[in-house]
Amino acid sequence: QVQLVESGGGLVQAGGSLRLSCSAPGTIFSINELGWFRQSLGKGRELVASISVGANTNYADSVKGRVTISRDNDKNTVYLQMNSLKPEDTAIYYCRLATTVTSLKGGYWGQGSQVTVSS
Repeated sequence: QVQLVESGGGLVQAGGSLRLSCSAPGTIFSINELGWFRQSLGKGRELVASISVGANTNYADSVKGRVTISRDNDKNTVYLQMNSLKPEDTAIYYCRLATTVTSLKGGYWGQGSQVTVSS
């Protein structure tokens, strides 16, 4: 069973920053796409950002310019740097590793990290 281990969530004031991290086994990390999703209360899970094997990135319109996804294949870790946080960014954030992260079939999920942004 593959485990993705997340860290870095927490409580921050509006305008602040947080960095989420997610590590995965090295045998599969570098050959898969990675992504961060979030789910807020009463809403479905939505893609925040993704990064391909070749480090091409994609962002949701709601976070463009405020969020950066990156991957370190040497450390088998994907990061989500979030700046200028807003209360509407409050959600549980999940990392995902898969051939294609937007496909809900296959792949793996992290355990989820709570991010709370206070106004």
